[in-house]
Amino acid sequence: MSEIPLVPVHWHFPAHPTSVRRARNAVAASLPHVFRPRLGDDLGLLTSELVTNAIRHGARRDDEDVIELVLWPADGHYWLAVSDPGTGKPLLACPDAEAENGRGLLLVNHLATTWTVRPRPTCGTSVIAGIAVGQAG
Repeated sequence: MSEIPLVPVHWHFPAHPTSVRRARNAVAASLPHVFRPRLGDDLGLLTSELVTNAIRHGARRDDEDVIELVLWPADGHYWLAVSDPGTGKPLLACPDAEAENGRGLLLVNHLATTWTVRPRPTCGTSVIAGIAVGQAG
């Protein structure tokens, strides 16, 4: 008999800076206790960076629930998808030492085993990042 997969956890947050902390806390609380020591910090940091980017670059301030998060385990990874209504495609930047911004996706690239940007079927963009369960930290 096949193992039944866990149901993904799903949230909506308003495009407001306070949502970053709320999203990070929601992801941490959703992890099984056994994975929190290995994955909690890395998934929390990924969540913070991706939600911040969604708020800054992809959200329209006139909408209430525009930032969507989905967390699910599959194929030896914990996957995090952060979606917003924006149509832009985030790109890795190489900011100079004086720059105050532009390092978020470099951090995502370092922490995640793999990540990608995908258009949503109806409207918007999703950034999907995975961390291998056995390789976090």
